[in-house]
Amino acid sequence: QVQLVESGGGLVQAGGSLRLSCEASVRTFSRYTMGWFRQAPGKEREFAAAIAWSGGNTYYANSVKGRFTISRDNAKSTVYLQMNSLKPEDSAVYYCAADTTTAHVTTGRADYWGQGAQVTVSS
Repeated sequence: QVQLVESGGGLVQAGGSLRLSCEASVRTFSRYTMGWFRQAPGKEREFAAAIAWSGGNTYYANSVKGRFTISRDNAKSTVYLQMNSLKPEDSAVYYCAADTTTAHVTTGRADYWGQGAQVTVSS
């Protein structure tokens, strides 16, 4: 069983930055591909970014590419999402996800999910 706890959400003005963190309670964190998804009110949950176990392979949705950066610290069992040049349309609840299969993460079929962190970008 893997528990994921997100932190770092909040309110920021358009053009600003936030960094989300997701800490996993699992001894074998380095075996998992980690991802971030987001869901805005009235919309379906969508993929934002993912990072493979080694950190060597990263994946981004076109909507965040060039503005968001995903990274991980396996020693701390933590994955990060650095969000720059934020736009009002980035406002959503951001969820952390984990799975040992990368395709499960990138397609939203991950086994484990966090409770979500609210990000609100004001115009």
